[in-house]
Amino acid sequence: MDEIAALIQHWKQDPTGTFQSWFLWPERLKNFRSIRQGLRQVVKEIKAGTFGNAYRGSSLETVVHSIAEQRQIFKGADHAFIWKPKLRIPDIYENSGNQRAFARLLETCDCCSEAEEVLCAIRALDSHAIKGLGPAVANLLYFIHPTLVSPFNTAIVKGFNAVSRSNVKLGRWDHYLTMRESILAFNAAHRGLLSNDLGAAAGFLFDVGSERYPLPPMADDMASHDAWRKDLEAVRAQSASQAKQLAASRQEDATHTQIQGWLRDLGHSLGYKVWIATNDRSRPYEEGKLSDGCLEQLPVALSIVGGDTVPLIDVIWLHEDGSVVAAFEVEHSTSIYSGIVRLLDLALGSADTIQRHLYLVAPDSRESDVRSQLARPAFSRVAALSMKYIPYSALKANRETIARFGTGMKPIEAIASKL
Repeated sequence: MDEIAALIQHWKQDPTGTFQSWFLWPERLKNFRSIRQGLRQVVKEIKAGTFGNAYRGSSLETVVHSIAEQRQIFKGADHAFIWKPKLRIPDIYENSGNQRAFARLLETCDCCSEAEEVLCAIRALDSHAIKGLGPAVANLLYFIHPTLVSPFNTAIVKGFNAVSRSNVKLGRWDHYLTMRESILAFNAAHRGLLSNDLGAAAGFLFDVGSERYPLPPMADDMASHDAWRKDLEAVRAQSASQAKQLAASRQEDATHTQIQGWLRDLGHSLGYKVWIATNDRSRPYEEGKLSDGCLEQLPVALSIVGGDTVPLIDVIWLHEDGSVVAAFEVEHSTSIYSGIVRLLDLALGSADTIQRHLYLVAPDSRESDVRSQLARPAFSRVAALSMKYIPYSALKANRETIARFGTGMKPIEAIASKL
């Protein structure tokens, strides 16, 4: 095995590297759909002339903030889009022509499926030479086409330059496109270790660029390579001491699953059929799986109405006839934005009868976060849907009593707060 392949293997085994802490994170794929929906909202507002001339409070801020919450690899993703008035960048807030060019890129990439179409759309945007709007946009496009577009930030570029001995510069689309071609070749050469999703290769380059791992030496002598492997082992030992952070992250996932389990059991106790999010169904819970005793598939009508987001709602309660009683999004530590989008897709695409019981379930300490997210202009239609908040403490304190003596939705409404 060559030295780079050995380094990739080491990276995959590192409990605190991006492969295990982000790429394999169950919530990662779940957020793709809601982020894509958010980008569609940005396009819709630009085309309607209602996008506005500021980043703060815009639909773009909402979706980019959600991307920035995607753990360490996207930390700071919003920096490139924040309006810097003294520099007049990025020039998509006060220049309506540039704004429309940006929307055309997002819309074209959303509607196309071929790499050449994506590249043509990027080149079309680049031809406008929009001040301050460079390859950081690739972080948006990645969530539309993860197999065609690589994420982009300073650490990824540093890692790429270190591995390939290149000199890619930040802020230039031509340099990004050249880097993308090389990443595709790198990914193909190590496909057995990486993934069709370019997030894996980008995560590896991010950790290298963050100087998490030493690169193998260029000199072809055994002494140098033996020294490199010793350095790598030292990093492995250091990573073991950092594993506590990952353990805390996994505990968060376990808590999320526990709350879903409570809602599952409570739904069954109240006589409802229960749906568990598709990507959570196989999670271990108690002596079995989280989806034990739950529906194997949603009613066809919901699949049509909700597209690909509704099946990802954490817990849905349904009547025998398949109509929805209530829907719950558990927001333990992940982006509240994504959960709101999924509930909106269900509510706005369905009959009035299923719009009455929509809940965000979150720790007591996140109530202010929930309320601030719903105050964003992008969620102006939420008020009419009577979406409510259930704190963990209220669910924990009352779930057994509700299961034993409750009927219908009245006891759930009693522990929920208006938003």
